[in-house]
Amino acid sequence: MSMRHALRMLAVLALLGAAAFPIYWMLVTSLTPSEALFGDRPQMLPSFSRLPVYGEVFAIKPVATWLLNSAWVAIGTTVLSIGLAVFPAYALSRFRFGGKGAIGFGLFATQMLPEAMLVVPLYAIFSQLSLLNTLSGLILANTAFTVPVITWILKGAIDGVPIEVEEAARIDGCSRIGIVLQVVVPLIAPTLAAAAVISFFHGWNEYVFAQTLITEERLHTASVGLAGFIGELSTPLDAVMAVGVMYTLPAVAFYLVVQRHVVSGMTAGSVKG
Repeated sequence: MSMRHALRMLAVLALLGAAAFPIYWMLVTSLTPSEALFGDRPQMLPSFSRLPVYGEVFAIKPVATWLLNSAWVAIGTTVLSIGLAVFPAYALSRFRFGGKGAIGFGLFATQMLPEAMLVVPLYAIFSQLSLLNTLSGLILANTAFTVPVITWILKGAIDGVPIEVEEAARIDGCSRIGIVLQVVVPLIAPTLAAAAVISFFHGWNEYVFAQTLITEERLHTASVGLAGFIGELSTPLDAVMAVGVMYTLPAVAFYLVVQRHVVSGMTAGSVKG
């Protein structure tokens, strides 16, 4: 093994350790009694005799419901965002029309606006439409925030699809919608995976909309429910970290499933084929 290869492996292990340590420390903290957390000697190894705390948090709060709500919101946001972004992205890539540049800039500019600016108008609109305290309303709010960036990402990927492929499909009698769904979408599948990761993580981690538009505890997402463990006088850190572990692992698992597509998908629009 060459010195360069050894140094590269050490660097990879160091980065891996830095990335995994927060999750490991959450696990250790969740399995450590509260009184031991503030001792002179920090406990570096988990005490598996404390595993029942993971069952106790389900009795204290509706954690399972919160996790299911988060999954529903994340999946709904992902599907709706990609479904609504594909055709606008294709139009921006393939058609020429007045104001195209302004629309593209507008999509990019929306990402400069914080979510807090949308809370008041969305609350007023959702109140009129009876969408407050509904997960479908929360999905729509998250989708409104993610569609512009997903459209921008997919537009870059479609730019790299050779126009000759579409022309061949059109000669074979394929309609415009058929070209998008049957030709373009399969060719930009890696970028769709990257877009799915962005949408999923936004829906899974989002807090501002979930805190404002949802007030019923049974409809809370895990991000809001986790914050609810923090009390004015005391906070059960072991319970907080136990919920944190259960909240983090599904997102990590989702990323590991699609991670091989993410890098190629995010760079697909950088080089035209």
